[in-house]
Amino acid sequence: MPRVGNPKHRHKTFFRQWREHRGLTQEQLAERLETTKANVSRVETGKQGYTQDYLEALADALQTDRASLLMRDPLEPKGIWSIWENALPGQRRQIVEHSKIIIRRRTN
Repeated sequence: MPRVGNPKHRHKTFFRQWREHRGLTQEQLAERLETTKANVSRVETGKQGYTQDYLEALADALQTDRASLLMRDPLEPKGIWSIWENALPGQRRQIVEHSKIIIRRRTN
């Protein structure tokens, strides 16, 4: 059965988690997207698909990138991206340097 238009075959997204992470209600997000709360709800639950335009507008509204909306749960406290997002600039440099050392050790 083709995936196009079939909600049963849609991949999980993290739209709701990003909205909650930014402290927005569906109504507030709908206002930013110039759409309805019902539309936001249907897309979040997978009952309605989304377009590339919607994904781009959503990323802008939630101050993240499009890929993160599809692949990264910002509410996962132990996830590397949650650690990164909460780190200060100096700490981020340390995270990068430590990560490079770990990778080098693994490949040697």
